[in-house]
Amino acid sequence: MSLDKHWSGLTVFVEHPEIAMDNNLAENAIRGLVLLRKTSQGSQSRWAGECMAKSVSVFQTMGLHKINVKTWTTLFLQACADAGGKLPENWKIDFLPWNMSDERLALMHSPLPTENTS
Repeated sequence: MSLDKHWSGLTVFVEHPEIAMDNNLAENAIRGLVLLRKTSQGSQSRWAGECMAKSVSVFQTMGLHKINVKTWTTLFLQACADAGGKLPENWKIDFLPWNMSDERLALMHSPLPTENTS
């Protein structure tokens, strides 16, 4: 019977209280993405799904490092444009939080100044 086969896995939290009894935190963390996929009718193609997965991974990483995603994205895309539509030469230093200088991190933590159009 399946219950007998999986019983030790189903009760692991009893002997290990550090393990949650459910996975609500994980499910709640991806809820917004699931709703987005549902309301946008899915990715419709493999490349679009892969692009979304990579983008979400990057944005989640920036969020974990308290980096302003709009600032990071704006500066990253500008650097790519300046490099002729390719990855900038120093992208690993300039855009990966664990490699950034303290000054660069401070810039990435705050919103970019807006242009005054008046």
